[in-house]
Amino acid sequence: MKSFFRLTITFFLFLFLTILTQVGGVLYLLSKLFFKFVPQIFPAKFPLFLQKAMTFLIIYALFTFAFLPPLAKLNNRVPLPYFSKEETLQPANLLTVFLNRHYVHPKLKQLTKKVAKKMNQQYPGTQLSYLDANFPFWNGFPLLPHISHNDGKKIDLSFLYKHQVTGDFLQDRLTFTGYGFCEKPRKGEIDQPAICERKGYWQYSFLEKFVSKNNAPTVVFDEKRNKALLKIIATEKATGKILIEPHLEQRLNLSSYAKVRYHGCHAVRHDDHIHLQL
Repeated sequence: MKSFFRLTITFFLFLFLTILTQVGGVLYLLSKLFFKFVPQIFPAKFPLFLQKAMTFLIIYALFTFAFLPPLAKLNNRVPLPYFSKEETLQPANLLTVFLNRHYVHPKLKQLTKKVAKKMNQQYPGTQLSYLDANFPFWNGFPLLPHISHNDGKKIDLSFLYKHQVTGDFLQDRLTFTGYGFCEKPRKGEIDQPAICERKGYWQYSFLEKFVSKNNAPTVVFDEKRNKALLKIIATEKATGKILIEPHLEQRLNLSSYAKVRYHGCHAVRHDDHIHLQL
């Protein structure tokens, strides 16, 4: 019975870590080979479960930052930049990097960095933040909860915001994940979230319901910079498609750009981020 319980725990941890990071499940099984040695490495005052957790995290971090990038390159995927203060493209949350959700096709990396550089040249001091991209291996492997981030050719970018009073550009993410801080439709604009909810698509605004804008009362959507950003993306030859909410397309006068599209009620709302794909 005890062996069955341990096997069940191992299975669910393997499944959870695989879904969350793609390679975490395999690395967890690998780390179990070292668990019998942990009492010789860590101080005895540490509980055994903590020693095992630290062993896994050390192995996971070593593989993630040292071995994963060159292996992913064999699959024609490369990591987006992180940690460098000189980059005009940064992760909104370093957890994205630690969970291996920042890998893209080399062409998409080149495009995204080019867009970020052009935006910074047009508005000095502007940094573009990326959210979820793709896992490092295997086309078709799902990056949950996304529907289509499974081939290295998709990335989510943060919208740009400013301080309501000073007008200063705000670099910090507005929620923990970077998602859910929605720029809602105004009076007279297309209210697609309401349309989708009336059709029964309960998931469409699910995340937004748990993120309150009261957490950042002085933050406003930077219409000028976001319009400039979307125009830059839309005019790049390598850009295949841009997904945003219809009311933002309407507000920013982007209807003449064929690459700006609507994603459909089956997905989730896109007034908290920009979906860019090759």
